[in-house]
Amino acid sequence: MRILFLDPFHGGSHAAVSQGYAQHSQHEITLLTMPINGGWRWRMRGAAVTMARMLRQLPDPRGYDLIVTTDMLDLASFLGLARGLVGDTPVALYIHENQLTYPLPQGRSRDLAFPWANYTAALAADAVFFNSAFHRQVFLEALPGLVGRFHDHQELDLIEGIAARSGVLHPGVDLARLAQGAGVARGGQPPALLWNSRWEYDKNPAAFFAALEELERRGVDFRLIVVGEHIDPNHADFLAARERFGSKALAWGFAPDTASYARLLHQADIVVSTAIQEFFGISLIEAMYCGCVPIAPQRLSYTEVVPATLHTQCLYRTDAELADRLAAAIGGLPEGLRQEARSSAAAYDWAQMAPRYDSAFAAVARRAPL
Repeated sequence: MRILFLDPFHGGSHAAVSQGYAQHSQHEITLLTMPINGGWRWRMRGAAVTMARMLRQLPDPRGYDLIVTTDMLDLASFLGLARGLVGDTPVALYIHENQLTYPLPQGRSRDLAFPWANYTAALAADAVFFNSAFHRQVFLEALPGLVGRFHDHQELDLIEGIAARSGVLHPGVDLARLAQGAGVARGGQPPALLWNSRWEYDKNPAAFFAALEELERRGVDFRLIVVGEHIDPNHADFLAARERFGSKALAWGFAPDTASYARLLHQADIVVSTAIQEFFGISLIEAMYCGCVPIAPQRLSYTEVVPATLHTQCLYRTDAELADRLAAAIGGLPEGLRQEARSSAAAYDWAQMAPRYDSAFAAVARRAPL
């Protein structure tokens, strides 16, 4: 099967999924991409025009069995601009994040043009895939509130159609690349806590460092590895945290390459999330695969990603519980916890996920029900 994969925001998890699938699929994948340096807002507004032009420039633009794209494309506009080439080719939409339920930073109001583009993209697609069941649920639950803002012609019944042709495809993760750090010695004392989330408001780093302060107040010792991507390494909060906890850090700052990142993940004992937004959790999966025990909120996608057998020990509901879970994990990590975390994470490797993508996309191309 020939698949055209349009990735208008080709960076981070978006690029990891489109490239990873292209590399591991049994199908022939043509990948058309745009860089992220234009910003996600401009991609959602303008990528439809550019990608329609890119389609026209392909040697055989009509020769595809399926088109796959992401939530960063205004799909309805793209299909209108490319209607002479696309025809009735089936289209699958993959939603990494949506602009209707994504939490906003303090002081910013939501521009409804972006949620509306997500909504019309879902209407226009033949199939809609979400990166977690949690994401699918919150998006579908929020749609009536979006269309219900208008005084007539709300077309609420169309939401049922989106739900009927939607499913879940967890992201594939290139876990094999992390094996190169497996020889690093683990087991130093005290245990090492890992932060490998982005340093941004939606990942809530302040809660993480507040928990570390509480551990110190209780007399609980720990080491620290901070390797999450940071937009501004000179931000006052980032510098203050480094000044406060730098003496405990085995590493601090974005890892420069995969080998360094893998080595640090294999050195860590416990991976921590305090996110207020997470539709899947690739960084948590990477750390779990490297043998870290997860400590994460009992909300968002984490109840889906962390095995149910680990929920009692690994998920928390409040900031106080976060400190309790961390203290308990630092006090003793049964080897079975590590192995269970690693085994559950390994299921997301592309070797296992690519056949699922192939099967799901083949069904869309046949116009079979999901």
